[in-house]
Amino acid sequence: MSTVEHDQQDTFTTGEALHAALQSGERPPRPGALSTAMTFGWRGMLKIKHVPEQLLDVLVTPVLFLVMFTYLFGGAVAGGTGEYLQYILPGILVQAVLFTTVYSGVTLNTDMTKGVVDRVRTLPIWRPSPLVGAVLGDCVRYLIASAMTILVGIALGFDVEGGLLAAVAAVALVIAFAFGLSWVFTTLGLIMRTPNAVLNAGFMAVFPLLFLSNIFVDPATMPAGLEAFVDVNPISHLVTATRDLMAGSAAAGDVLLVLGEAAVITAVFAPLTARMYGRTR
Repeated sequence: MSTVEHDQQDTFTTGEALHAALQSGERPPRPGALSTAMTFGWRGMLKIKHVPEQLLDVLVTPVLFLVMFTYLFGGAVAGGTGEYLQYILPGILVQAVLFTTVYSGVTLNTDMTKGVVDRVRTLPIWRPSPLVGAVLGDCVRYLIASAMTILVGIALGFDVEGGLLAAVAAVALVIAFAFGLSWVFTTLGLIMRTPNAVLNAGFMAVFPLLFLSNIFVDPATMPAGLEAFVDVNPISHLVTATRDLMAGSAAAGDVLLVLGEAAVITAVFAPLTARMYGRTR
């Protein structure tokens, strides 16, 4: 037998042995959609663990806004800081969480520009799981921002009139709405070319909606045209429901309206994001 034939025979024998070794056991089951989504959510938590500076926005921003608006404008708007704190804290809670939703788009765009998305595409997983997992992971950031706002508010004298369960329900409602809104910014993250562009465009979009709402003042004090806009602003609906929940006087219709708006936003932008994500190269 020639040297070439001998090498070919060895290669064939090695290939057979490798094939037999690979087929000797059961093939592991393919990971399910939920498990892969949770894995990518945990990835977001690990990023915070290794770079805790990412939490500065959810730890510092709520404190700054709450203290600044309460003590700068409380006397002028409500006649006293105590009364104004009771009014503004639920609004600051909403503001602190919704500001954070912009970073869902920034994170996705960062993964795209760094090639992470290209590597993920090679995995045998449910295609939208990186998106769903990232948005679920961001809910932990929303929870931290909510807890920080309420704790600082209590330290300043805020009274959760509805009790602990009312506060938990209010936080859950805000996070549910934020989950839906975050899909808007993941769509934006796929459209823009750089993370900075996503950040700037996201804040330009969310700033008017937050400030043209009932977070800071009663809409009844506004001009008629502006009051009409504030009354139909979904963020105003969220603030009203959150405020009433924390006061223990929420109407079921107000809560259901907010949940319905969050569901509509999710139903529109989550499939849109998934479709754009699937077409991105």
